[in-house]
Amino acid sequence: MKSPFNFIVRPYNGRRYDNLKEVGGIELITSVSQEDHTASNRYAEVIQTPVRYSGPVEIGDTLLVHHNVFKYYYDMKGRQKSGRSHLMDDLFLIEPDQYYMYKKQGRWHTHDRYCFVKPAERVEHYLQAQGREQPLVGYIRYINEQLKGFGLSEGDKVSYLPDSEYEFEVEGEKLYRMFTSQIALKL
Repeated sequence: MKSPFNFIVRPYNGRRYDNLKEVGGIELITSVSQEDHTASNRYAEVIQTPVRYSGPVEIGDTLLVHHNVFKYYYDMKGRQKSGRSHLMDDLFLIEPDQYYMYKKQGRWHTHDRYCFVKPAERVEHYLQAQGREQPLVGYIRYINEQLKGFGLSEGDKVSYLPDSEYEFEVEGEKLYRMFTSQIALKL
């Protein structure tokens, strides 16, 4: 079975939600809400590539996907439904704009115009800032080809536009997914 335009995937570890954490040898449920986007699984295993696809993603690779791909929702009558990406059983269709990175041979690679920035820790300053992070400042963690074309590299300190932080946890690390156009300055 192949789709003409979409990847066919299944949720990583067979779970639609990633709401279990192990603490001291005990497995804890971190969220019981199906509407909680922070608890949805964002990793997908590629089962099949599109019909005429000739890109770098192959069967067996892992995709980092949008938080709504695997989520359930409730219709107007309160019935539980799967989202529009659901194909059947535990298979889902992923459009090219629904994934941001792919993991091949243990290394993450960005897709299209997406990049990932690790927020910078807040520095002491005469103006007090809230939180533990420096506002609008971070380090490029996963770079795309467009940013490389502008002379940027992974590890570069950058400033990004306000309200562009779309938070992900990638292998235990907090990162913000951004578009190339949301990187404002190299610092």
